[in-house]
Amino acid sequence: MKIIPAIDIIDGKCVRLSKGDYSTKKIYNENPVEVAKEFEGYGIQYLHLVDLDGAKSKHIVNQKVLEDIAEATSLHIDFGGGLKTQEDIETAFNAGAKQITLGSIAVQDPVFCYNAIKNYGPEKIILGADCENRKIKTAGWQEESDKDVIDFILQYKQKKIRNVICTDIEKDGMLEGPSTGLYIEILYKTSVQLTASGGISDIRDLYKMKDIGCSGTIIGKALYEGKISLQQLQNFIENA
Repeated sequence: MKIIPAIDIIDGKCVRLSKGDYSTKKIYNENPVEVAKEFEGYGIQYLHLVDLDGAKSKHIVNQKVLEDIAEATSLHIDFGGGLKTQEDIETAFNAGAKQITLGSIAVQDPVFCYNAIKNYGPEKIILGADCENRKIKTAGWQEESDKDVIDFILQYKQKKIRNVICTDIEKDGMLEGPSTGLYIEILYKTSVQLTASGGISDIRDLYKMKDIGCSGTIIGKALYEGKISLQQLQNFIENA
């Protein structure tokens, strides 16, 4: 299972939110590149980089942060937030992203996303299935759709999507444990490569996600608040 720390960006700084609420913003570091380099120093190979400004404004804002991290590290970066056009996608890949996550646009313009999967290949595109009470939310989690998370994933599986990141928004940033039951259901009903996101509270949660069959787990606030140490992540990676 891939260990994937998250760096969320507002105004070029490393922040965390609770349940996607921008008013809960807490700045953890003003230099995301140094954070990424520290991750790499502990044997971490993957990074989930989210442009929260981009998600809210509906176009890429913090591509310079992506460029700087890609230049300073060899991390495999998946990038999301504000990817709405072909130009946005090209910008992200040219700036150093190895994969991109399509979330809101996957609800709003499925044909655009189907074409992205076809043009770039399913290994390059991740479906962002972020939900609250099972309903997919968009626009930086500010707007709710009527799409059930399972139906949404199956819709894209028919179009050859392989990789899905699912965040249960109710759990995000709350340090209360992940939505294990929801992830088991997704794995059972869709058989996608699932990355769990949201609610990770301590190292035991990572073993739970590994045991149920997740292909990756994203870790955010637990890492920044010291609930999980980088040394623990390194040990997990080495033991796995």
